[in-house]
Amino acid sequence: MIIENAVTLAQSRRGHFAEGSYAGRAHVLLERSWMAFKNSAWIAVLSGFFEPVLYLLSFGYGLGHLIGTISLPNGRVVSYAMFIAPGLLASSAMNGAIYDSTWNVFFKLKFDRIYQGMLQTSLGSLDVALGEIGWALMRGLAYTIGFMCVAVPAGLIPSWWGILAIPASVLIAFGFASIGMAITSCFTTFQQMDLINIALLPLFLFSGSFYPLTVYPGYLQAILKLSPLWQAIEMVRDLTLGVVSLGILWHVLYFAVMVAIGVTATTKRLTKLFLR
Repeated sequence: MIIENAVTLAQSRRGHFAEGSYAGRAHVLLERSWMAFKNSAWIAVLSGFFEPVLYLLSFGYGLGHLIGTISLPNGRVVSYAMFIAPGLLASSAMNGAIYDSTWNVFFKLKFDRIYQGMLQTSLGSLDVALGEIGWALMRGLAYTIGFMCVAVPAGLIPSWWGILAIPASVLIAFGFASIGMAITSCFTTFQQMDLINIALLPLFLFSGSFYPLTVYPGYLQAILKLSPLWQAIEMVRDLTLGVVSLGILWHVLYFAVMVAIGVTATTKRLTKLFLR
């Protein structure tokens, strides 16, 4: 019966998009991840929620009393807590997506050998890529909603445009998750995985999370603005503060390109690794 179902699915995909790598069953990966989450993974997921909240309390309100206010490029003056909240929100979406699409995927790839078994079924490499990236995206979304539940009552989201920060954070998570999984599929050792943490630290510190990029020389500002986290923070900050302009579309395009590159690269890597 299982073989017959697999054959039926394969035949139904003939002539459709990516028929050799996509069976339209990415939801199966989401179901598996949900079962694993209910059994034990919820502890790791829950712990990731507290990190941005603790940063907000210690920096936004602790250090914020010493700093006072921050002047934005448009001349608006906001409290320090209100300034860093969007940065922490975007960083939270990034971290939730990255950790699920890197360490979680690496363990399944190199130790559990789960993907080898999956790709012997009707699932294709694009199904696996979309399923794992989709779960990482959901983790990023959960962190975003959790942080918003803290920031909104605290009065740190002054504009109704801030509600759009939630779908914006989903897009951010999608971009980081797809790139993260693509990179992870190229790693072979735990030592290489440490490169991800090495990359995330300067991203977090130098992407405008805690201070404006105007403190740097002009040439360095131009370089830092290429950072995906800076793009994410600027998009979320504009929305939460109600500074809405066509410039937001540039940030959306930036992450759309990230998603396209990441999903394509991940699919090709999984196909090369397991469907030779």
